[in-house]
Amino acid sequence: MHPILRCIVSLVAFATLASAEKLMIVLDFQGPHSDKSVSQMKKELEGIMKGSGLSFDWKTREEAVNVNADDLVVVRFKGKCIWEPVGYLYDERGVLAFTHTTEGSVLPFSEVECDKVAASIRSAMFGGDYAQGDVLLGKALGRVLAHELVHILTHSGQHGHEGVQKAALSGNQLISRDLPLSSEDLKRLQTELRH
Repeated sequence: MHPILRCIVSLVAFATLASAEKLMIVLDFQGPHSDKSVSQMKKELEGIMKGSGLSFDWKTREEAVNVNADDLVVVRFKGKCIWEPVGYLYDERGVLAFTHTTEGSVLPFSEVECDKVAASIRSAMFGGDYAQGDVLLGKALGRVLAHELVHILTHSGQHGHEGVQKAALSGNQLISRDLPLSSEDLKRLQTELRH
């Protein structure tokens, strides 16, 4: 069964986010994380979003404590965001990430389930993949994060028919060579950011 990316999203009330050219992403790790995976996650997200016209300012929760910014998204990473060479039994089915809403409005807060992302990609790995586990985990996290950001930035729960914005992504898709935004989803994102 493919893991489902559940995105509970709708219209958001923070208009400045849609017109931002630079978006601050605050990373809130609830467990251990790998610098290599985090670096790859940032690279992957920036690559997926390159046609959007956005740039990103990355901060940890600690770095963002005294920052005053209107255009930010907070992403909480739950579980272990590190690659462990010996996997433990963990059910990879279910939600990989979700975006918070309140009273029908999208909030700029997402949560990523690192353990489920790791379990999902583990099921798709073989041979030499294990030697680059941290990089593949970072790639997968970047794709999951890109999916959630599109919901936040477009103020929509709409999913695509292809690419990173599909409603469900398999472990194979999370670590495949490329998983871009479809041209339709990119156009939708660009239109929303211009308003």
